[in-house]
Amino acid sequence: MEHDAAAPSTTRRTEAEALRNLPAVLQLCQAGKLRCSATTRRPSAATVRTVAETLVAGDFHPDDAIAAFAWPLLVQAGGLARLDGTRLELTPRGRRALGQPAHEVIGDIWARWPKHAAIDEFSRVEAIKGQKAAGALSAAGPRRQAATAALASCPPGEWLGVDDLFRVVGRAAPQLSIARSERALWKLYLEDPEYGSLGYDGFHEWPIVEGRYVLAVLFEYAAPLGLLDVEYVPAEGARDDFRHLWGADWVPALSRYDGLLAVRLTSLGAYAAGLAPTYVPAPVVRERVLQVLPNLDVVAVADLDPGDRLVLDAFAVRTADRVWTVSMAGLLSAVDAGRQPGEFTDFLSARAVHGLPAALRTLVDDVNARTRQVRDLGLRHVLECADEQVATLLERDRSLRGLCTRIGARHLLLDPAGEEKARTALRKLGHPLGPATR
Repeated sequence: MEHDAAAPSTTRRTEAEALRNLPAVLQLCQAGKLRCSATTRRPSAATVRTVAETLVAGDFHPDDAIAAFAWPLLVQAGGLARLDGTRLELTPRGRRALGQPAHEVIGDIWARWPKHAAIDEFSRVEAIKGQKAAGALSAAGPRRQAATAALASCPPGEWLGVDDLFRVVGRAAPQLSIARSERALWKLYLEDPEYGSLGYDGFHEWPIVEGRYVLAVLFEYAAPLGLLDVEYVPAEGARDDFRHLWGADWVPALSRYDGLLAVRLTSLGAYAAGLAPTYVPAPVVRERVLQVLPNLDVVAVADLDPGDRLVLDAFAVRTADRVWTVSMAGLLSAVDAGRQPGEFTDFLSARAVHGLPAALRTLVDDVNARTRQVRDLGLRHVLECADEQVATLLERDRSLRGLCTRIGARHLLLDPAGEEKARTALRKLGHPLGPATR
């Protein structure tokens, strides 16, 4: 389906972008700047704007989020972030990912995404209504598996027009179906559930229904991860394969992905799809863009990546557009938020023009020493005894030895690892605790 030749196309080589965007999005999570719905796990409008501003080359379309919408969902699917209420926070896996090669993390996200995705990707094709009707759509998991398998059918390094891509996917995943059944097609419609139903003959061709799902998966998930280079134009008027549908006159584009013209499987995509055993990223030449002064000011002498700004904001206070001030209070706040001072010094060392001054190293050493003086041992149960005699009796009982610690006159600290054993011992001693409380 050819687009209007007068509309200039954009080509995005996504691989290098993705390798830089991943750590930037993880930094946003670590900074607590991303929020999603606690029920749908979809990113909020403010979060989409924040991510769009952080992406190194911006989103594909300036007025309709694609990559910025997908990244918060991808880090959730990859097990890198989880919701604490509505705030996305890094998981232990996500914190480790900050120190791992980005291509390995991206490969893991793509492998986990089919089973752990938060939403049905077809729900983003909003022009097709009736999707929430009971029994309308097939299970999303098998659809994702089919789409990811189809990605492996794309020839690495070769551009494929979208219509050729549809043929490749149709051969590679003939089982791909959006509607749960032929009868379910009648529940999907444009504009009007009766006249615009997709159940009519000629109203549910593969490119219209399954094809839009494929476009959504590839443009919104595979491309942001750097698995596919993309050529595209604005969606409005890009495809006319749905114009014969009732109600299409009121729809400028069947989906926000209609402008996708061609895709090319990248080296990273071939690695993630299992077509290549290894991936060797291009050498990263990191510019020395920071001056770290003896007065503990950090000055950016050139434009910084959004992710670099996030790291500086986490450890230091911005005092001007290109100046951050490092202090004991700022570093201690970063540690309290789960960051490590060594992460900051490694970051600065890789970007500093003239190395790090002794004053900064001394400050970081002092912070490291302070953090070792007090440790968080996690939650513990405190048992209160009626009097000192009961506390002494329990403390000295052989069956409780090593399971609790005396604190004060009438209290015992219970080790959570041995809670079940301690409860059993206390019950035998005639002191049942009752249901556990939190």
